[in-house]
Amino acid sequence: MNNASKINTSRSQELFAEAGRLIPGGVNSPVRACGSVGGEPLFIEKADKSLIYDVDGNCYIDYVGSWGPMILGHRHPEVIKALEKVLKTGTSFGAPTSLETELASLVVDMVPSVEKVRMVNSGTEATMSALRLARGFTGRDIIIKFDGCYHGHADTLLVAAGSGVATLGIPGSPGVPDAVIKNTLSIGYNNIDAFTDVMEKMGDKVAAVIVEPVAGNMGMVAPLNGFHEALRELTAKYGALLIFDEVMTGFRVDKGSAQGLLGIMPDISCFGKIIGGGLPVGAYGGRADIMDKIAPVGPVYQAGTLSGNPLAMAAGVATLKEISKPGFYEALDAKTEKLVTGLKKAASDAGIDFCAGHIGSMAGFFFTGGPVNSFDDAKKSDLDRFARFYRGMLTKGVYLAPSQFEALFVSAAHTDEDIDKTVSAASETMKGLV
Repeated sequence: MNNASKINTSRSQELFAEAGRLIPGGVNSPVRACGSVGGEPLFIEKADKSLIYDVDGNCYIDYVGSWGPMILGHRHPEVIKALEKVLKTGTSFGAPTSLETELASLVVDMVPSVEKVRMVNSGTEATMSALRLARGFTGRDIIIKFDGCYHGHADTLLVAAGSGVATLGIPGSPGVPDAVIKNTLSIGYNNIDAFTDVMEKMGDKVAAVIVEPVAGNMGMVAPLNGFHEALRELTAKYGALLIFDEVMTGFRVDKGSAQGLLGIMPDISCFGKIIGGGLPVGAYGGRADIMDKIAPVGPVYQAGTLSGNPLAMAAGVATLKEISKPGFYEALDAKTEKLVTGLKKAASDAGIDFCAGHIGSMAGFFFTGGPVNSFDDAKKSDLDRFARFYRGMLTKGVYLAPSQFEALFVSAAHTDEDIDKTVSAASETMKGLV
């Protein structure tokens, strides 16, 4: 890696070379690759609270948080205790357990629009299943998404996706036939006029509109005032369903998720990450009349052997109980505000074009003057400057996502000292980017 002169990463390099012989690209998810920032991925050995440690013994303040789910920090005692209890009884039965109902009850109680919920194993499964349900419920085919929003790697959704696709420079994906995506339309995020125009022309043919309520796969991009209100109004007018992909924002930006914070009631919501407490999980839920179209009570089929497995359910229950405690989100928001304010000051002091913001503990920054309201805006960022910033922060013990087009996450385990160290590292690194 380019930072090898300052920190030793020799064991990570050895493991990456070995992985490359056995695993495509040496990684099991493209977002873990570091080619776009001029390096190779670190191999992680352990984590605790706000810190992660690589196999060479280097310690980093972690703002990736396993890409969002570690809102309590790593190895939270209550989550570990819940997992240890399950390990004494069994890890998977392929049959119902009371933990599934307990987690479902918590989700229904906390999220305004959800009356029933179905557990799956990943965010991709959740969004894919939600769209099948929407098509089955409405009897229509067309799906509308928004440029830069990534909803998993299901064929129908790899159109103008963000995140890993954007980082790798892949326009969509080979292997996805035109016939599969012919009923998927993608519109500019936050573009109310374009959405209104499309709905006026074909709204009665649209099965669903799916959106990240706070975009997190083109970097963190907040919705403009009126954007979600327009989605809600026009989907209701034309009989289409509104789907909030809250895999990233669910329980991250607010106890009631983004919809609770924004005051918007979608028809279907998709979840993942936090509801599994760091274990593989996904879920989709919504109005009872819609959810009751799913087999076995309805005709829309969806199944999964490991869905609702007791380990993920136990970790999810423990996590949701912890984040429900009074003052949790207020404290987390204050930490994130302190971090974002510090990053902006560091860039300003260095005279660098930079913009940053946050909603709850989900934050993002761009090496451009901004504002960034869409994927086209995000792509104006100075990617070379981001890459140098990423490498510089790594040498100073700060672990960020290796892509300009990813959000960063603050956890309850981050301390004021962590934030201060991060801002100090950013200030020093920014000065070297001029």
